[in-house]
Amino acid sequence: MKTTNHYSKIVEWSEEDQCYIGTCPSLMLGGCHGPDELEVFKQLCEIVDEWIEIYKKDNLELPKPLSINEIYGEAA
Repeated sequence: MKTTNHYSKIVEWSEEDQCYIGTCPSLMLGGCHGPDELEVFKQLCEIVDEWIEIYKKDNLELPKPLSINEIYGEAA
């Protein structure tokens, strides 16, 4: 399994921004956005891959992947 597959990637609609927002809470702040859900997810996957490469290149320990319950709380 690729390292990127261990990280939860979230794409959700934002009423405020009127677009889809893609995030990976356990790996990075920020994310990506756009009008097409699938395209935002593809872009998010590329960004997560890039962040993992940056961590490896800089010899930094990767953050612990969070489960969906850890991200949203036990009620998720």
